[in-house]
Amino acid sequence: MKKYVLILLAVCCTALTACSSDQGKQQLETAQFEEKQNNREHAVKLYEEVVSKYPSSPNAKIAQERLNVLKVSK
Repeated sequence: MKKYVLILLAVCCTALTACSSDQGKQQLETAQFEEKQNNREHAVKLYEEVVSKYPSSPNAKIAQERLNVLKVSK
């Protein structure tokens, strides 16, 4: 029984690690939605949070690019 519990635990840990590459994805998508809805202020706040919380993620790079565009077109 212990063997099965350990295997299950290992599988769960592996699954959680695989999801870590999507850090900030949902928040980035929400920011993009807010931007499309012309809610610029909220979009900027969400993009900034993605950049600060997940600075080395691919989503942070996308968020920073959008921030650069939004701040230039003020």
